Amino acid sequence: MPAAAAAPAKSGYVDDLGVSVSGATLAQLRGGTQVTETMTLSGSVDHNTDNQVVTGFNLIDGNAFGGAAGVPMVIQNSGNNVLIQNATIINVQFQP
Repeated sequence: MPAAAAAPAKSGYVDDLGVSVSGATLAQLRGGTQVTETMTLSGSVDHNTDNQVVTGFNLIDGNAFGGAAGVPMVIQNSGNNVLIQNATIINVQFQP
């Protein structure tokens, strides 16, 4: 028996998600829309010295995020005397 012909793809349709929005609509809804919260981070790294230090490798392989869910945050550092500050505000609104 010949293989069944695949159904033609619907224009703008994404499997399991539905119809995609236009680029113009997406441009209006990108991150930062209607942000009312603010977060201020301040820190400093000064008067530090290093002598004969060795840094490691930074590697993210193909399965690094396997099974990840939610909003994963990734911070990498392979240096010395580094201040890393990270903040994320996520505003989720559920409407009927």
